[in-house]
Formats: sequence, structure tokens, C-alpha cells
Amino acid sequence: MKTIPKFTTVEEEQTFWESHDSTEFLDWEKAKKVKLPNLNKSTKTISLRLLDQSLIKMFLQKELGS
Repeated sequence: MKTIPKFTTVEEEQTFWESHDSTEFLDWEKAKKVKLPNLNKSTKTISLRLLDQSLIKMFLQKELGS
């Protein structure tokens, strides 16, 4: 397994993971489920603007039944 580099910014980490596969760094077969009981549930309303023929829009319409 490769070693995950240290990142100085969130943007640097995002850029890294956009071009690397996590399976090179983590053995997902050994992953364990974790419970985080002290997390605060939160909801936030967002707006998405999608093209009429967007594949994401088609998935959302199917899942949300609209």
C-alpha cells in the first residue's frame, strides 16, 4: 500500500483525490463500520441548477419520483 501524503489545505487534498484511487492507499477489505453517536444531525436547503438533459437530473427525478 502507498502512504497517504500530508496535505496543507483542503483544496490540496481534494485535488489529490480527484486524480488518485483510494484502493492504492487503503485496503477496503479490512475496513470496519464505525458508529458516531455524538454527531449532530443537520439539514440544509440547497438549490441545484442542472441542464435539462443532465444525467444527474435524471437520477434525481427517478429517485425522488418527480
